[in-house]
Amino acid sequence: MTLALLPQPDAREGRDRLEILSALISAPSFDPLFRGDIVKVPAGHPVYRWNCLAGCERTVMGHGDLCSTHQAFWRRHRDEGGTRADFLQAAQSLGPGEGIEERPCRICPDRPACHLTLRLCHYHQHRWYSYRGQHGDGAGFAQWLAGQQEAAGYGRCRVRICPETAFSPLGLCSRHDARYQREGRPGGAALPSQWGTRYGRTGKAVPVGYADEPAFRRWCAATAAVLRPDQVNLRGLHPLLRAEIQWGMCWHARRQHGKWELSPIQRLANYGRDRGLRSLADLDPGDPGLRAAAGREGAGIASAIAADLHALYVTPEETREAGYILTEHFGRRLTDRNSRIDLDRISQRWLRDLVWDHFAEVLRSPSCPRSGGTFDHTRRAGLELSAFLEACAPGGGHDPRVLTAGHMHKFAADQRQRELDGLASLGARGVHGKPSIVTAHTRQAVFHRTRRLLRGALESGEAGRLGLDRGFITAMPAAGRVIQRSRPPFTDGVARALADEANLQALARDHDPFDRGLRDAWETIIVTGRRCSEVLELRLDCLGRYGGLPMLWHDQTKVGNYDAAIRIPERTSQVLEARQRKTLDLFHERNNRPPTVGERAAMALFPTNFRNRDCQVALSYNWFHKGFKNWVDSLDIGRWVAHQARHSLATSLLRAGASLTHIRRYLGQVSEKMAEHYVHLAQSDLEDVLQQVWVAGPGSASPGKLLAGQAAPLSREQAQALALDLSRRSTPAEGGFCTFQPVVEGGSCPWNLDCHNCDKFVLSGADLLYWRRKREQWRLLAEGAPDDATADYLHTYFEPTARAIDGLEKALAGLGLLDDALALDMRKPQDYFHRVWSTAFRASDLAAAGDDEQDSGEQEDSA
Repeated sequence: MTLALLPQPDAREGRDRLEILSALISAPSFDPLFRGDIVKVPAGHPVYRWNCLAGCERTVMGHGDLCSTHQAFWRRHRDEGGTRADFLQAAQSLGPGEGIEERPCRICPDRPACHLTLRLCHYHQHRWYSYRGQHGDGAGFAQWLAGQQEAAGYGRCRVRICPETAFSPLGLCSRHDARYQREGRPGGAALPSQWGTRYGRTGKAVPVGYADEPAFRRWCAATAAVLRPDQVNLRGLHPLLRAEIQWGMCWHARRQHGKWELSPIQRLANYGRDRGLRSLADLDPGDPGLRAAAGREGAGIASAIAADLHALYVTPEETREAGYILTEHFGRRLTDRNSRIDLDRISQRWLRDLVWDHFAEVLRSPSCPRSGGTFDHTRRAGLELSAFLEACAPGGGHDPRVLTAGHMHKFAADQRQRELDGLASLGARGVHGKPSIVTAHTRQAVFHRTRRLLRGALESGEAGRLGLDRGFITAMPAAGRVIQRSRPPFTDGVARALADEANLQALARDHDPFDRGLRDAWETIIVTGRRCSEVLELRLDCLGRYGGLPMLWHDQTKVGNYDAAIRIPERTSQVLEARQRKTLDLFHERNNRPPTVGERAAMALFPTNFRNRDCQVALSYNWFHKGFKNWVDSLDIGRWVAHQARHSLATSLLRAGASLTHIRRYLGQVSEKMAEHYVHLAQSDLEDVLQQVWVAGPGSASPGKLLAGQAAPLSREQAQALALDLSRRSTPAEGGFCTFQPVVEGGSCPWNLDCHNCDKFVLSGADLLYWRRKREQWRLLAEGAPDDATADYLHTYFEPTARAIDGLEKALAGLGLLDDALALDMRKPQDYFHRVWSTAFRASDLAAAGDDEQDSGEQEDSA
């Protein structure tokens, strides 16, 4: 086979990629630190830190953050019971380390210093030792230094990519000279014997002898750069490969996703130079040669940079053709997800394109979801339909024009049968590649997403262009309802076990040995009823005191409420304040300094230990769930999850007298229907809760005045003063309740049961329709009066009752019970134990509410 028949690299593609990267590297937002051929990283860099954290200039040992000397000191300090923060604060700098960077001689600036402490080149070091030998150890270094003469240098190192100064007339720096000797001196380059005495003192040029000078020059051109802990040498690389490494280092530093060592990057660059590599996209991450040359870390860095570059190298149209989509093309990054969503297993091209177009539409929309659930369900629907059509449709379903409603009916029947029998899915696979079992929820998701996908194609006209039969689309049935059982609250025994001090100590000791905050997070969830993610993602500065009361600020991202504040108990505030101090100490340990104002604002209260030097990434829910589940299993109390603490708190709030409106606002829920989902009480419990809501009757001095249970929060003293016990201090009467204690206790009524004109009579929510009909009856009587005087008398007579009714409606509306009250009939037996029956108001206390509305209406009429 001739060379012309072999596959050749596309030079135009490489030029296009280099042009893109060159434009990005030249942009003002690109860090100038990474623009040069030699990337020299300063000490203390947050991502590429190479120096000791204890403040000295020596290099770190291995993957740690201390040099070997300070590491030994720290181990001794730790064994004596000291803390890392105290050790770092007291640590002393040990001066420069060997081999960090080349330093010039203090006498000859064109020669490298071979002794870092004296900072003298080899020639002057030898002269100083001779002088000290003649004059003894008391010889003055400063006096000797003043009399020395500068010597000419030997130029730059002859190795093509080396930026350092030549060490000798051979033309190699000290490190390449040592490497040249180790590799057997290719080309036989050598200096004359005693060249310093014979040529150096007389100022003559030192001749260099060669056994094979071309071989020596080839070695100088091919040998790799020396490893320096503070730099990455990119000289001699293909321009595209060099630009890729520069861009990758800058991009990783900007995201701060963990520390990258410089030595694996240098070995990766050396590997690319030796192989003549043009781009990281040409690398095979599993290549044994790559792992042998660059190590496992170097191969991982190459894969990470290549993955990030992929979004720059391909267009959305190319990904559509290849069968995948990149969310970064649309400016989106899903939570804890890779940017790439593969669709290649959808074998029918028309169906795969429909899924791709649907994903693109969702990603472009302003309401694009943050998580990947929508995309996972749609992808599963596409896989299921594709696998079914491949097996059962003519020609594998690749021609959409042959598909009919019958095929869709068979697909739906197959899904339902698999759900009924618990069979494996046709196309979907689990995490480890095992077939996924079809359940009610997965079948519902497949039906819903398939229906939405195909009907979207019908509305956009894409189905007509494909020739897809309308009957095939409309035959896709609706998903239907799936019974979702809400989790019950903790039982008393479980609640005691989960709050027991000994058990909580076991949670911290056995399941959080590094004290990341598992127990603190769980106690906060118990007390506040927040979602797990809301607690784990708390910021460092989430606490505050307002009016002397501790408040917790958090984000309710699920419902779009940000910077929401709730009151918390004093003990919870103390626990979180202690966690704040631990997080600040952790930052100090990792960086040997306190955080700046900007860094503190971005820090998490519960930071993870994984690649998180700046403490900005919070603990993951998976980590919390794993520790919590293992702890619950060890208690032998059954299967419980942390979210059930939210159900327990909602139920406790309702038992304490809170309305659904209060519960919804406190827990951050989108509707009262969702609040009811969290409340697990029988109607008898609801009666006890709503018994606190009463208004005065029409016979009182202030009809309609609210007695207790108002929508606005009450103080403890106000609640105790207004609370009335319906079951013990009242008795049912026509249209309400009598609260006159002699009658309640069984005595006769001194007013001959004239309840509606009695100030001891109260109205309840269950009587609203009764009183509305009364009001309508009196209006009809007034309208049918023979003269205006009679009509005015009837209106005046019924006016206190009307005010009581208005106040009752206002009170019920404030509690969110007005619709329930209007849905009740006149005290049917099945309604007697309804919660609205227990919502009662004293008529005299509702007068103010009715007067306010009447006054506002008169002001509007006058305006």
